[in-house]
Amino acid sequence: MAIIEMNNLWKEYGDQVVLERLNAEVQEGEFVTLVGASGCGKTTFLKMLLGTESPTRGKLLLDGAPIPDQPDETRGIVFQRYSVLPHLSALENVMLSDELHRHKLIGRAFGGKRKALKDAAMAMLESVGLTQAAGKFPHELSGGMQQRLAIAQALMKRPRILLLDEPFGALDPGIRRDMHHLVLDLWREQGLTIFMVTHDLAEGFYLGTRLWVFDKTRLDPQAPGAYGARITYDLPVGDCDKGTLTAIQEQADATARTMA
Repeated sequence: MAIIEMNNLWKEYGDQVVLERLNAEVQEGEFVTLVGASGCGKTTFLKMLLGTESPTRGKLLLDGAPIPDQPDETRGIVFQRYSVLPHLSALENVMLSDELHRHKLIGRAFGGKRKALKDAAMAMLESVGLTQAAGKFPHELSGGMQQRLAIAQALMKRPRILLLDEPFGALDPGIRRDMHHLVLDLWREQGLTIFMVTHDLAEGFYLGTRLWVFDKTRLDPQAPGAYGARITYDLPVGDCDKGTLTAIQEQADATARTMA
């Protein structure tokens, strides 16, 4: 059974159609990258996977059942803008979700439970290469280190699905390459299913096992919100020739001009 299924999935806000007629299945362990013009619904789709947005029509299924309508431990997310809390150390940031989950009133564990949680958080920091930064605060970390910390936060609950919303867009090229290696290592080691939004087509082909292109196939200049984006290409990475790559880029550029 597929981990994620979409059956005639739509997302609308009033008379504004964002996504329409999405149909696809994703098997556990796939790495799906999402590309397309700004504003075509890629982040909205991630929010539906997370559970902070609900489908308007159609079905979005997790293991054959409707996806939970609120975030839970099955899905973690990392945004482009660092989501760490500035008043907590790196270690405390990673511990926070479990402390809040286990101790909702005071948000803090004690005794043996706290030690076990601290050990688990240190192991997670080690997995993202931040062992030496455990006691540092976010303002003492570089952009790449802060994003490593955000990934550690997202993985602390051992989610099955990791959602990445342009996580490397604000990083320098050299740091981005390091982050690429980190994400690929974590994906393989933890058996994650990953959905990642990126505006970098080359990044999408390099990281993913499968690439989705979101684009509007129907456009009405008099009513720009009348139609939504669809998945116009669904490509196994490595099976795309240079001509198809160029066509995808030209299609995305044309849509961006139309939507501007």
